[in-house]
Amino acid sequence: MMKIIGGKIWTAVSVVLMLLMLTSAVWIGMRYYVSMDIYKTPSMFLDGEYSIDGGEWKPIEKDRPITDRFHKIVFKGKMSKDLLLFFGNLTVSSKNVWYTLKISDGTVIESYNFDDAKLSYEHTVTEKPLALDMPDTPGYLVRTIYIDYLTGGANITPDSELVFEVVYPYSDALVSYSDCIDVTAYYNEGMYLRFFYDALPPVLLFVLVCFFGLFFFPVASFILGKIDYKYLTFGLLSFFWGLYMIMQQISGYLNLWILDPTVCMMMDKVTGYCFVAAVLFYFKSYMRNRGTRAAANITSSVYLSCAMAVFILQLCHVSDLNASSLTMNIVAAVGIAVMIVLFCVENRGDRNALFFLLSWAPLLLTVAIDVLDYFVHLPGSHYFNYGLAITMIVQIVRLIGDLRFQYKEAIRYQQMQKELYEAKVSVMTSQIRPHFMYNALTSIAMMCEIDPKTAKQATITFAKYLRGNMDSLKQTAPVPFTQELEHLEKYLYIEKLRFDDLLNIEYDIQATDFVLPLLSIQPLVENAVKHGVGMKEDGGTVRISSRETETAYEVVIEDDGVGFDVNEQKDDGRSHVGMENTKKRLRDMCKGEVKIESVVGKGTTAIVILPKEGQPNEDTLS
Repeated sequence: MMKIIGGKIWTAVSVVLMLLMLTSAVWIGMRYYVSMDIYKTPSMFLDGEYSIDGGEWKPIEKDRPITDRFHKIVFKGKMSKDLLLFFGNLTVSSKNVWYTLKISDGTVIESYNFDDAKLSYEHTVTEKPLALDMPDTPGYLVRTIYIDYLTGGANITPDSELVFEVVYPYSDALVSYSDCIDVTAYYNEGMYLRFFYDALPPVLLFVLVCFFGLFFFPVASFILGKIDYKYLTFGLLSFFWGLYMIMQQISGYLNLWILDPTVCMMMDKVTGYCFVAAVLFYFKSYMRNRGTRAAANITSSVYLSCAMAVFILQLCHVSDLNASSLTMNIVAAVGIAVMIVLFCVENRGDRNALFFLLSWAPLLLTVAIDVLDYFVHLPGSHYFNYGLAITMIVQIVRLIGDLRFQYKEAIRYQQMQKELYEAKVSVMTSQIRPHFMYNALTSIAMMCEIDPKTAKQATITFAKYLRGNMDSLKQTAPVPFTQELEHLEKYLYIEKLRFDDLLNIEYDIQATDFVLPLLSIQPLVENAVKHGVGMKEDGGTVRISSRETETAYEVVIEDDGVGFDVNEQKDDGRSHVGMENTKKRLRDMCKGEVKIESVVGKGTTAIVILPKEGQPNEDTLS
């Protein structure tokens, strides 16, 4: 029993019980909230009919959104009885429209029109040096009509005929009524309660998305050991997507906290412009060729310039952001289309690029549906937001998968570095064998009596040779061929002391402008000396040459020694770890390879091939 209580099972059961208790409390609270019927959101607060732009009259369906496009829409009818009897306030949230509520005899009860905005503007100008509102810009407004005033001061009864007129003052008519007017009937503080229950949950979700984009992808990029522009721009895209969706949720409430209706509208539009710019930057991060990248820079710069221009026009009171929305939408569509074309040009035939484009299909499809909806009035509205959500979720999943792959690659790279270090140790120990050191020191000792100057030079050369081998442990990047050649000359100088006239050395160096792993040629030269001409009674010649072809640099080590059968696998007791490590380092660090050709009795040729695509660029070399 004590084992169960003190173990993980008890912890798991406790967590489950706490979650059940919390879920039950939330469920009871939600049932109480729903049963209280705190507020209602009818599409219209009048029972009657409406007319669009002087057309025929249609019946008002309060439970169905009014999606008609309009310049002027007029409602006439009676105030709903339940609104007059059971609710205290009626709030109208408007976007980019003027409206007037009046009695059928012409008596105005509530209005928001050009004259009201002009008075407010003039007052604002006298109070502040910079006035962002404009007298001909409705902006986003939240106003409350008190039911007590309607039934008392205005003498409104359930039988009173009312008229509600809404005017969209812009030249285009791309918006529907339900996008411009939102009505809430409630008790005290009902708009804040509606915000808390309806808007706050998705707002918190998208705040998390903003945090996710602002920190996760950039930090993940840094953790991987490199700053990847693709992850940084996607982090920016996620942040502005979350900000854009937050604004979609709270735009109808902004005037509760920001008193200027024009500023409320401006904030909504600016977040949309920033999001589109982030999309263009994200596409640009996939451009690698100089031409397509330059074109992508121009495209994103043009869009950003247009966004800044319309923003400045707003600040200068020339034209508000809503009036320029159609123009900016066209510029955004053209910019994204150009980016897609550039992406296809650069990545044609790339399967991964095709998957990337397909991941944006939901967004493009819903944009097309929204455009079609303008002409044929499809059921529902705002398909764009659904397509955007699907697309962004797909992008997040795809990028997380890519990060996971990059993380595995980083682990593999660390493992490769560990193996490389071990290989270097193996190379060093294979190059500084005891018998080689013994033979070299013996030769130097003999020369001390015969030719002291040569013995001194040999001692210095041998010390430099040993230092070169020790330095190989600290070298993590490829080195210039000239450095490797200098080390070879020291090694062969010492071997020449040992073999004297039995060893001839020839050089034919035609290319030096390339790099390769340190101590990657010496094992091949050592084999040529020890197992080639060293096994031949009358000695021989080792020839080292380098050359450049159209696709690669080549280093050739030839000897006219005893040769061997390349197809025969020998088990002669010698360790071939040094040679295998050399091949692995050439492959991993420079995409190189080693080819061995040998004929018994004639000699051996080893060719090191270093593809130019595995070489660093000129800036790195310089």
